[in-house]
Amino acid sequence: MTITAANDINSLYHISSDAVKNTLHGNSTEGTDQSENLFGTLLNAAVSNINDTNAAISDKENEELKWAMGISENTHDLTVAVGKAETALNYTVALRDKLLDAYKEIMQIQI
Repeated sequence: MTITAANDINSLYHISSDAVKNTLHGNSTEGTDQSENLFGTLLNAAVSNINDTNAAISDKENEELKWAMGISENTHDLTVAVGKAETALNYTVALRDKLLDAYKEIMQIQI
């Protein structure tokens, strides 16, 4: 069976996710502006990213304490926790830098 572009596009109409269906069909909640909805989505994603980063850093600190006190002799858990925390923190810092660059560009726009 070969897959054609028409089959790929038609498969989008059989999606069970309401969020994807609303985006696909251009539906939005009544009474709200599309830009407000987009900003709220971005803000929620940023806050979620910060919470995930804080959780990863907390897990790393807990694993370090467990290993230092001799409660855990498994260095694999410590290594995984450190790797997750470093990756999450690097991602958060990169996101912050991009947001600050975008803010600076917006502030330079002449009105």
